[in-house]
Amino acid sequence: MKGGKTNAMRILDQMRMAYTPHSYENSGEPKSGVAVAEELGVSAGRIFKTLVTHAGADYYVFVIPADKELDLKKAARACGAKKIEMLPLKELFLRTGYHKGGCSPLGMKKDFPTFIDRLAEEEETVFVSAGKVGQQIEIRPADLRTAVGGEYANLHEE
Repeated sequence: MKGGKTNAMRILDQMRMAYTPHSYENSGEPKSGVAVAEELGVSAGRIFKTLVTHAGADYYVFVIPADKELDLKKAARACGAKKIEMLPLKELFLRTGYHKGGCSPLGMKKDFPTFIDRLAEEEETVFVSAGKVGQQIEIRPADLRTAVGGEYANLHEE
């Protein structure tokens, strides 16, 4: 695999969790999840994007299918906040240690409460960023949930 192991992969290795690394052409610019799905030859519903939000000084991570949009009201309900907002892009690296297009739910600078869209449960495996643009991890949803200490919730817009 191009690029070697990422911190997200090392975490899964330490936890003895099975995963399959995948890579795609990295032009230096982040690609949409739908474009990544096309390049990997899988449905866009199996590529999950990692979104970071905040409610004041509290931060939350949401992992949803790349072809869906996060419903902020559902997300706020899931984490028990009155209202949440997307983290400004300029703060992403500062808070997570990851850049846009390479934000993994695994191995952030801090462990934030993480919620995975219930649609993941319908898939045998899903893909999430390995923490670097051009690299993805294919993993069973239950293993991802365990690895991030997350919970399932209905998060996408209908």
